[in-house]
Amino acid sequence: MRNKYIEAYENAQTNAKAIPAFRAGDTLKIAIKIKEGDKQRVQNFEGICIARRGSGTGETFIIRKIGANSVGVERIFPIYSDSIESITVVRRGQVRRAKLFYLRNLRGKAAKIKEIKQS
Repeated sequence: MRNKYIEAYENAQTNAKAIPAFRAGDTLKIAIKIKEGDKQRVQNFEGICIARRGSGTGETFIIRKIGANSVGVERIFPIYSDSIESITVVRRGQVRRAKLFYLRNLRGKAAKIKEIKQS
């Protein structure tokens, strides 16, 4: 039994943003608003979605990319965050798991994910 006011607020939050359909294994490009002092800019973060968790306004996803000097960088984003300007699906990955935490131990070609063929 949920409070009707909280439910109405969550529905307003989720309907306001257009979120593309994506899942673990997909390569995403996230445009993030970054505030530095009184200036604001947009920075892209591109990587593989390794997990999605939660539901409603509390839903989050984890993006992993390989940064400088082959260092893995992971960030957790709330899907309905105000700091996310846009989410773009770059390519769809063919995986058999919902959580791809095993990618943390793989390097180079072994960490590649096969792309789903579009017909």
